[in-house]
Amino acid sequence: MQVDTLINARWIIPVEPYEIILEHQALVIHEGNILDILPQQQAMQKYQAKQVENLGNHALIPGLINAHTHLAMTLFRGIADDLPLMEWLEQHIWPLEQKWANEAFVRDGTDLAIAEMLRGGTTCFNDMYFFPEITAHQAIQHGIRANVGLIMIDFPTAWADGPEQYLEKGLALHDELRHEPLIRTPFAPHAPYTVADEPLRQISTLADELNLPIHMHVHETLFEVSQGERPLKRLHELGLINPAFIAVHMTQLSNSEITKFAQSGAHIVHCPESNLKLASGFCPVQKCLDAGINVALGTDGAASNNDLDMLGEMRTAALLAKGVAQDASAVSAATALSMATINGAKALGIDDITGSLTIGKAADICAIDLSAIETQPLYNAISQIVYSASRHQVSDVWVAGRHCLKNRQLTTLNIQDLQQNIAQWQEKLSSPLK
Repeated sequence: MQVDTLINARWIIPVEPYEIILEHQALVIHEGNILDILPQQQAMQKYQAKQVENLGNHALIPGLINAHTHLAMTLFRGIADDLPLMEWLEQHIWPLEQKWANEAFVRDGTDLAIAEMLRGGTTCFNDMYFFPEITAHQAIQHGIRANVGLIMIDFPTAWADGPEQYLEKGLALHDELRHEPLIRTPFAPHAPYTVADEPLRQISTLADELNLPIHMHVHETLFEVSQGERPLKRLHELGLINPAFIAVHMTQLSNSEITKFAQSGAHIVHCPESNLKLASGFCPVQKCLDAGINVALGTDGAASNNDLDMLGEMRTAALLAKGVAQDASAVSAATALSMATINGAKALGIDDITGSLTIGKAADICAIDLSAIETQPLYNAISQIVYSASRHQVSDVWVAGRHCLKNRQLTTLNIQDLQQNIAQWQEKLSSPLK
């Protein structure tokens, strides 16, 4: 049988089933999907491939899913470090956004972020930012899968003048993109402290009607939860907390809140490095997992991380969870890998499409070269990927069968042009605010 691509790999880690490692197998790609996974000798006899990749030192894992990003803010990387969240936002980020956040800013910042993510094995992201139509366009152009949030915030910005226009523009964009195979458009109200009850009620109703997820920062800091009524209680009362709800951060949780959230079927996106850098608190990940909550993984924006490195995020998530739980078995390597892949797909409502190397799913694949001295000797490929490997060992990435990173070279972005654009933004953003 004629097929598009056949990849022979030393290890294939499908993620589903959990903790399974296949050795000396081949993965077959045809028409953008995974057609088969079988022993290499059988694959060579059964299939004639247009392209054969022999990755004898590599592990194939599902493409990583960065379940919470602000891609355009990559242009703010390192611009106001070592500050608490509200000071960082109010005195630095929001004034810069007011002056500079326009279509060109979002386009170039998104390109920079997509380049970084593809080079680190990420094949899907879940974004929340202004000018989502630009983010979606760049994702389509560069061949990466995306959930592009329909932003909502109470105050005016360069994109919309208030809740009514945010909704109007968001719904129009959803309608425009509904047939794009790589793009989904969840609602993305910013946070309980920046969106009033009425817009949230409208979003809740529309999300039910359109079968769309809702992606929102929740319980990010102690300050947020100490301002009267607990935000989670309010969101429960407004009807938002349900299986389509994605709560990002969740660093301030009581045991009763964990239990009630688990009963709702809603999802958490854990952003350990951003939370650590902003001193926002610790999500009790193992408690949440033990309660039955689906916990995914995100980097947050590169302005507060300061990278979009999902391999690094997996390591931090596993190590931090052990410290918080005071239990060395908390968030194992295999669990961290699940959080960065299938759990992210479940949170975004696309686990029927991606998140595991499963026959019939999209060929969203990351290849990691484990032959480097830094990952030797190798006893368990999953542990080595989570605890020892770096993103610089990612050699190849496919999204829906498209080879977006080939032998460390991006195939859909021009690095030289991108670097020139970023240098211009660095000069602009370094100038004093007036």
